[in-house]
Amino acid sequence: MAEAENPAQGAQMEFRGRMSYGDYLHLEKVLDAQEPLSTAHDELLFIIQHQTSELWMKLAIHEIRSAISAIRGDDLRPAFKMLTRVARIFEQLNNAWDVLRTMTPSEYTQFRGALGQSSGFQSYQYRAIEFLAGNRNLAMLKPHAHRPEILSALEDILASPSLYDEAIRLLARNGFDVGAEAERTDWRGARPENEQVLAAWRDIYREPGRYWALYELAEKLVDFEDYFRRWRFNHVTTVERIIGLKRGTGGTSGVSYLRKMLEVELFPELWKVRTEL
Repeated sequence: MAEAENPAQGAQMEFRGRMSYGDYLHLEKVLDAQEPLSTAHDELLFIIQHQTSELWMKLAIHEIRSAISAIRGDDLRPAFKMLTRVARIFEQLNNAWDVLRTMTPSEYTQFRGALGQSSGFQSYQYRAIEFLAGNRNLAMLKPHAHRPEILSALEDILASPSLYDEAIRLLARNGFDVGAEAERTDWRGARPENEQVLAAWRDIYREPGRYWALYELAEKLVDFEDYFRRWRFNHVTTVERIIGLKRGTGGTSGVSYLRKMLEVELFPELWKVRTEL
């Protein structure tokens, strides 16, 4: 009887002195990073949910920064790819809520007390994404004041144009009147909505064939915010499903705080232009 063929035949099986899969990914660091503070079965789910979310956010930050740089250099095709990836990252983050929602209120109660004052709204990577996109609420620097290196990194983001700022500057370079936005040099604070910017996007949407690259950029930005909004909405419903209307561990009002966040628009003129077409 012939010897069965080894399906792994030809594969490298000896890794002494060579880099393996686990070596490349530093899996010992990743897989040793889960340290539950209770004996509750579901705490591991809770930790992994949030750690993997932070990893996806790290990638989102990388892609948004690169998209900002590409738009600044009038190199739009790579920016489109990067923004598509960011939207897909938030789709992935959305799907993760389905896993967390398998945890019931009773199960969460078993370890909630071990979380202390830690809360998702304290995520500095989430804050970086908001700041990079254009939602620059300076009050949200305060939760990071105890970490000078993090505060400095967030301040560096605030010192430069956001993703949406760069899109508006691109409009100006293409001959559109964007009003005071064309002269802005202070990027740190929130920008007011601008009628000239709204009018520019309206012209682009009325003649997409004429302004195809700008039209496509607008849609990529809307895609990003669409998935970002869905992620926020799923966050609200997941929290309400698990803790109801109780206050959050970080001291926020919980669900009511998260519902207010649903009203925040990253790219307001791009949403308002739809009403005017």
